[in-house]
Amino acid sequence: MSQVISQDATLDDIIFRNKNREYGAFDLRTRYPKVMKRSVLLGSALFVGALLLAAFWKQLTAAAENKTEVTAEVMKLDKPAPPKKVELPPPPPPPPPKEIPKVTTTKFLPPEIKHDEEVTKPEPPPEEVKGNTASETVKGETESYEPPVDPDAGKAAPVEPPRPAEDEIFTAVEQQAEFPGGSGAWARFLGKTLKYPSAAQRANVGGRVFVSFVVNTDGSVQDVQVLKGVGFGCDEEAIRVIKSMPRWNPGKQSGRAVRSRFTQPITFVLSE
Repeated sequence: MSQVISQDATLDDIIFRNKNREYGAFDLRTRYPKVMKRSVLLGSALFVGALLLAAFWKQLTAAAENKTEVTAEVMKLDKPAPPKKVELPPPPPPPPPKEIPKVTTTKFLPPEIKHDEEVTKPEPPPEEVKGNTASETVKGETESYEPPVDPDAGKAAPVEPPRPAEDEIFTAVEQQAEFPGGSGAWARFLGKTLKYPSAAQRANVGGRVFVSFVVNTDGSVQDVQVLKGVGFGCDEEAIRVIKSMPRWNPGKQSGRAVRSRFTQPITFVLSE
C-alpha cells in the first residue's frame, strides 16, 4: 500500500517512499545537514584561533627584538697579597730557681752496745708541789665537787618518729603490700578468675593491662583505674578481676600499716 505524500515532504521523504527507512542511508541523509553545520563552525573556530595565535606570537617576537642587549665588562682584580708574618720577640728566659733554705739536721748514729753495768738510768725530775706552801705540813680537808644533775633528766621520754597520717597514701613504703599467699597464690587466683573477652579473641588482640589501685590499712582495695590498656574488653576484665580479689596484706611504714598505691600488670595471651 503506497504512502500519501504531503505538501511539506522533503526530498528524502520522496526518495525513501515505500522503502525501509531503518537502513543507514536514510539516517545518514537525515543527519548530514547537522554534521555539515557543526563541521563548518568547528573549522571556523580553529581558523580564527590560529590567526589569533599567530598575531600573539608576532607581538612576542617583536617585543623580544626591541630589547637592548647590554654588555658588561668584568674587571679582573688582582689577588690580595698574603698577610705578612709578624715576627714575635723571643720569650724572656725563665727566672733562676729559688734557693731552698737549709734545714738543720742531725746525722744518724748507729746504736752502741753496752753492758748492763755501764748503763746508768737517768734520775726522774723532782715533782712539782701543787697547792699552798708553808713552813709546816698540815693535812687539811679536801673539797670534792660533783657535776650538777638535771632533776628532769630521768623523766624525759624517748623521742618517737612522727607517725603517718591516717588518710595519707604512700607510693613507696618500707614493706610493700602483697597478695595473700605471695606470687604463686596470685597466679593461681588469676588463672581461675580471669576470662578472655570474646571481642579480643575475635580480633586476635592481646597484651598487658597495667592497673593501679590503693590497698587500705585493712587490706581492702579501692580507687581501681587502668594506667595502660589494650582495649577490646581487656581493660574492663582486668578491673573486674582486681575488684574481686581478697583482702591484701597492707604495706607498712615504720612498723605500722599504711595506705599504699600498688600497680599490677595483667597479661592477656591467646593460647594456640
